Amino acid sequence: MRKDPDDDLATALPSSLTVDLQLPEPVHEAPPEEAVVALDAIAVTPAVDSAVPTMSIAISTSVVPVIAADPDEQPDEPAEIVPLPEEVVAAATPAKAARKPQKVRKPAKPGRKPVPEGTWPELVYAATLHLVNLGDSAAVRERKELDARIARPFTDRPRFIPVLSRKGGVGKTTVTVLLGMALADVRDDYVLAIDANPDRGTLADRVPKQTRSTVRDVVLHAPELAAHHDLATHLSRDATGLDVAASDSDPLLAEAFDDGGYNVVADLASPHYGIVVTDSGTGVVHSVMRAALQRADAVVVVSGGSIDEARLASETLTWLEANGYGALAANAVVALNASTQGTDLDKLHDIEDHFRSRVRAVVRIPYDPELAAGSVVRYDSLRPFTRDSARQLAALVVDGLPGEGE
Repeated sequence: MRKDPDDDLATALPSSLTVDLQLPEPVHEAPPEEAVVALDAIAVTPAVDSAVPTMSIAISTSVVPVIAADPDEQPDEPAEIVPLPEEVVAAATPAKAARKPQKVRKPAKPGRKPVPEGTWPELVYAATLHLVNLGDSAAVRERKELDARIARPFTDRPRFIPVLSRKGGVGKTTVTVLLGMALADVRDDYVLAIDANPDRGTLADRVPKQTRSTVRDVVLHAPELAAHHDLATHLSRDATGLDVAASDSDPLLAEAFDDGGYNVVADLASPHYGIVVTDSGTGVVHSVMRAALQRADAVVVVSGGSIDEARLASETLTWLEANGYGALAANAVVALNASTQGTDLDKLHDIEDHFRSRVRAVVRIPYDPELAAGSVVRYDSLRPFTRDSARQLAALVVDGLPGEGE
């Protein structure tokens, strides 16, 4: 009787088999948007000097009182503030990376004007065999003037710029990235962006990741990071030259990054960086925010394009004024993100007028598909108007920074 070949195969097989399967790593869902921090839950605390009186200022008022430092000294005249549209406010609830190759130009001979830039000046210059030099075009002159403002050097110490917002989802991290890239693309020194968000910040997701290290690793290895190349091993770098220190992906560990940790990172960066931009969380009373404001030379306040978002941004300015940071509030630049979901195009001019009555300057950030993707931002792929807005923001911020020795 012939045996079935399947029986022989079954006999030859071992009693147990182990099969290894390589499963893909689980995909972690992005956390929900940060919750709005209500001002009612935050107590106004006095500044360092307890003798200086402080007060809370309601946004509905059209005048912000100026508190005199000396009780015997009369306060200045109150500054008039343009109110937000009343009908809507009442209903609202609340080692540098290699740069992009540039055209190499021969230096001008002694006694001659530099070779002109611009389509028409270059054409005339070439057609006349270099006899007629019209100089740079108006667009080139404007670009060079903006570059000079952004590239203003600081050799005595770094300048610190926190980016603030009281509401999640208004583009605070996006504005931080745009500001940092616009600065790093032009400046000759190093520019660092620190993610100080205690609730799992996403700043590092906007640049190509080159390390798994976070600000917590920088703090843990601080004694070994005196040299810049050692510190750079814990940072990611964008094509513009912007260095980014990431926050921890675990919110509990990110919460552990407090004012002490921020000061350690800031002290390590100080010898090597000209400008340090800080992407803060929505809680202005968090200890990291206190340390960032104590070091701040200027602040950028981010607002969305809706009345509700503008109200929260305006309340951020009020909180700064009431807690001893009135000079920072008056010198602030507001980045108005006109691409948020609730943007009211009909009210944007009213919102801009309101902020111009409270701060030094306002810059509107337009919608851009490169930014709307919410992933890595390629500076060269931004629309020209978006890139110009980022450069205007960078120039205005640098204009307000203290000079050498201040």
